[in-house]
Amino acid sequence: MADSSAAHHGLRVVTFTANPSIDRTVALGSALARGEVQRATAASAQAAGKGVNVAKVVAAGGVATEAVLPFADEAYRSSLDADLPAGLTVIAPATVRHPRTNTTITEPDGTTTKINEPGPTLSVDDLAVATDLLVEAARGAVWVALSGSLPPGAPTDWYARLTARLKPLGCRVAVDTSDAALDAVLDALPGASFDLIKPNSDELAQLTGGDAAAFEDAAVRGDLHDIVEAASRLRDRGIANVLVTLGGAGAVLVNAEGAWHATAPRIEVRSTVGAGDSSVAGFILADVAGGSPADCLASAVNHGSAAASLPGTSLPTPADLPLTHPYVSSLSNS
Repeated sequence: MADSSAAHHGLRVVTFTANPSIDRTVALGSALARGEVQRATAASAQAAGKGVNVAKVVAAGGVATEAVLPFADEAYRSSLDADLPAGLTVIAPATVRHPRTNTTITEPDGTTTKINEPGPTLSVDDLAVATDLLVEAARGAVWVALSGSLPPGAPTDWYARLTARLKPLGCRVAVDTSDAALDAVLDALPGASFDLIKPNSDELAQLTGGDAAAFEDAAVRGDLHDIVEAASRLRDRGIANVLVTLGGAGAVLVNAEGAWHATAPRIEVRSTVGAGDSSVAGFILADVAGGSPADCLASAVNHGSAAASLPGTSLPTPADLPLTHPYVSSLSNS
């Protein structure tokens, strides 16, 4: 694995959380029973959002990071500032908007239920200010990660528009979103091409017209041909790296150099919150450190697995990474 001490070389990563949130996590001592009264064994709340999660993991990995937010309020900033790792700076406009609250319910077997609120409605001026803040922060950055759902008021193709503004700056761009926003990113290709996407089996099916259940069943059997073929179609449309996360079956990476599969370390799943964000961060950390595609894939799987092994909304630091390194094998890239 390549050396990850990239912060010493002046490299910088920027993340953008389009719809920041207060993440409230409730842990149950037994399986969730719909319609019943249950007592929680623990509860916590913290300022978060997908891009913020990516930023925390990247900064904990030793790379200087800036997390750009389109809005915040005093309570959110106070909570966030109390939990920032060294090397992470938060940038937000002066305009106050109250972030949504997302509620996560975790069960003893690792089953996670999420209830996400929509977020505040942004005005045209709000969107313009956030765009300018992001573009300015991205100057000189090596990676920019655009993460999460879009708040009300944002155009469905906001990430595609942002990508078109960012790419001329020379930074690499990762996009991690879902639903209509994800479709819009793909519709903008190849004009708004970018560098990393991290679909799970459901999102890969959405983007390629495949069958998510078939993808998952095949992955469990070790048959990755259809997954590689679907990911290759996304690569051919203008996405440099397609990282398909497959839970306990590991992950697949497809890019111009080939295709690879990484096994997932054996862990006890405690909460899947932040696992996908941690995978994105792991990929970026290895790439910033000069790692090969296989290194980037292994790092993504290691970080995602580490997040899943932690309780609640906890995010991994280097000390939390599994001791067993994922086995990475080369695949036929069709």
